Amino acid sequence: MTLFVVARLRALFLFALIFGFAAVTFSSQSHAAGALAIGKCAAYGQAFDYPTEAAARAAATAKCKGNCTVVTMKRACAALAVDMSNPCGAHGYATAPRISSALNSAMRKCYSFGGKECVIRAWVCDARG
Repeated sequence: MTLFVVARLRALFLFALIFGFAAVTFSSQSHAAGALAIGKCAAYGQAFDYPTEAAARAAATAKCKGNCTVVTMKRACAALAVDMSNPCGAHGYATAPRISSALNSAMRKCYSFGGKECVIRAWVCDARG
């Protein structure tokens, strides 16, 4: 084989590798919507990796008991913290690009609303969170 043929084969291999990586990346982004529904007394519902935010919202709402507030996310995470000394009392929730940030923010909000023994009740990340 000549040097030209070897260089051409390497370029073709590199192109195929990049094309394959791009196909996997774009196909996983199509399912990148999630939701966390928050209800009274530590009720919640969660949904992740849905094709649309509306579908994720509907799935999370269906799993939550009572009148629930829904937080949607796209390529992110959400967390819910509740006060275990009074589950019907203080709570906090947050969304963030990373799970650690969502967990920390939810805990801080729970304590700032008067929680005494706040714990993480639920968390969810979509395909990219």
